[in-house]
Formats: sequence, C-alpha cells, structure tokens
Amino acid sequence: MHLQAIVKKIKNRLSLQLQYPVEQIPPIGRISKSYLLNTTAMSKKIIGIHEKPSILESIPLSFQHLTAMFGATILVPILLGVDPAIALLMNGIGTLIYTWVTKGGIPAYLGSSFAFIAPASLIIGSYGGFGHAQSGFIFFGLFFVVISFVVKKWGIKWIDVVMPPAVMGAVVAIIGLELAPVAAQQAGLAPWPTEIGSVVAPFVADSNIILVSMFTLGIGIIGTVLFRGFMQVIPILFAVVAGYFLALFMGMVDTAKISEAAWFALPKFQAPVYDLNAIIIIAPACIVVLAEHISHLIVTGKITNTDLMENPGLHRSLLGDGISNVLSSMVGSPPNTTYGKI
Repeated sequence: MHLQAIVKKIKNRLSLQLQYPVEQIPPIGRISKSYLLNTTAMSKKIIGIHEKPSILESIPLSFQHLTAMFGATILVPILLGVDPAIALLMNGIGTLIYTWVTKGGIPAYLGSSFAFIAPASLIIGSYGGFGHAQSGFIFFGLFFVVISFVVKKWGIKWIDVVMPPAVMGAVVAIIGLELAPVAAQQAGLAPWPTEIGSVVAPFVADSNIILVSMFTLGIGIIGTVLFRGFMQVIPILFAVVAGYFLALFMGMVDTAKISEAAWFALPKFQAPVYDLNAIIIIAPACIVVLAEHISHLIVTGKITNTDLMENPGLHRSLLGDGISNVLSSMVGSPPNTTYGKI
C-alpha cells in the first residue's frame, strides 16, 4: 500500500511537469526516455476554446492573430482591384456574426477567401466587373445557409459519401499550394507575373527583400522551437515585429505614406449587379470552399481535442459563415472563409 502511494505521487508529479493527463501515463516501470521526450514535446502550452487568458496574454495573442491574417485578408481585394478597407470592415463584422451564431464555440476568424480569385478575375475581366461577381458571392453565401439547414435536418454522415476525407484533404492542399507562388514572389524568390502580350523582363532578385523575408521566417522557426511558456504561443508576433524593425532600419518602409494617411476614412461600398453568368461561374467554387470549411473544422477540432462538428455543430458554422458572406457581398467585399486561431 505504501509503494502504491509512492507510485501515485510520482505519476502526479510527472503529470504536473509534463502537463499531461495522469491517467495516460504508463506504469512507472515502463516509462522510457523516449516517452518523456515525446510527452514533453506535446506539452506545448495550449489555450482552450473557452479558456479566458489574462489581459496581458490576450493583447499579444490578439495582435499575433491580427498580423497573421492581415496580409492574406488584404491581398485578395488587392488582387481583385477592390478597396482592402471594405474587406477588413466586413471580415470584422462577419467574425462577430460567426462567433454569435456558433455561441463562441469555434476559434475562427472570417478572412478573405483565395478560392474565388480565379472565377472572380474571369468575371471582372469578361463579364462586367466586380459588381457582377458580387451576385455570385451572394449565391455562395445563400448556398452555405441552405447546406446548414440540410446538415441540421439530416446530420453529417452523408458528407463522408459525397466528399470523403481523401477528397477534402486534396482540395485543401491544392488551395494551399496555389498560394505558394505568391509567398515566393513576396519573399523576393520569384518574379511577379506579367500581363499577357508584354515582354517578360529577366528576373533580378532583390537581396534586401530576401534578407528581410528569410530573417522573419528564421525568427518564427526559432521561436516555435526554443521559446517556452506563453512565449511559445506567440512566435509569429515576434517574427513580424522583428522583421518590421529590420525593414525599417534598412530604409524599406515608406513612413511618408503613414504620416499622409487620414486617421479615419470610410471604405468604398459597392452595390451588386445581378448576373446569371457570374453565378454559374462562381457555383463550382462553392463546393471547393465547402470542403475547405469542413476540413478546417475537423482539423481545429482535433487540435483542440473537441468535436466541433457536433458541438456547436457544422450547421452553426456554415450558417454563420453564410450570413456573413451574404452581407459582405451586398456592400462590395470579397467572400470570406474561416481562418483558424490555432
């Protein structure tokens, strides 16, 4: 009995040190060095969905997610020739709607979707402009709303038949790989595309851009591996701040534009133009984004060790996203999708 008490005490101490459930720790005699290394690696600080960090932790976490999503969120409207401010405004409003509909049960932000760039560019170039594309975006939002009611009524088992995991995984991978050239171009490692019919100039790498991009990436990687405690949760914030100050020191930041910019300004709103052709062109991309949405929910659930497909449920997630997209598309913002806060 005395020996059992000692073993229990040792396991409890291991559980506290490794931040690992005591019931999942094997018998003391079978605890190996590799087990301790593996569980230590898995003991990275994780903030639960309903956990409320202190204000000193919440502020840097918020800024980290802001910096992580900001570039992607404004890149889509820039590529489509739309005011980035309207995308930021409607993404913020959409996130509040999404959080309310899902009862705060899904750690996600609604940011600009890259899945619609190709069809939207076709519509803008050949079918009358961005206003026409907005009608297709509204259809996308309504599509999500309808699917949310289908899921509410008949559950989620049919999804594995229509879109098995292998299909959804491939779709998400393709969307990510599609963005790889953009990342390489912004990092100074590849040339930007030229207009059709124009002469392609030889690519000349800018050493300053490459230096800043690789320095920023290196800080992020080092922080992820070496930081401990709460610092391990915000390596991206450290990387962005360090990269910005390096760029500022090297004279790569145009501070004149910052001083000339107005403190407050309204974004440019734009009404949609009904166009059946635009709706038909956008429709196939809706299936792609549906697969992306479901995959994101599954992955986020695995990371947070919760079943988000059931609670708060896929139907709530789709409904919140759909309502947000309808509202965003009616005022001139590109469509959005969920960005994980993980």
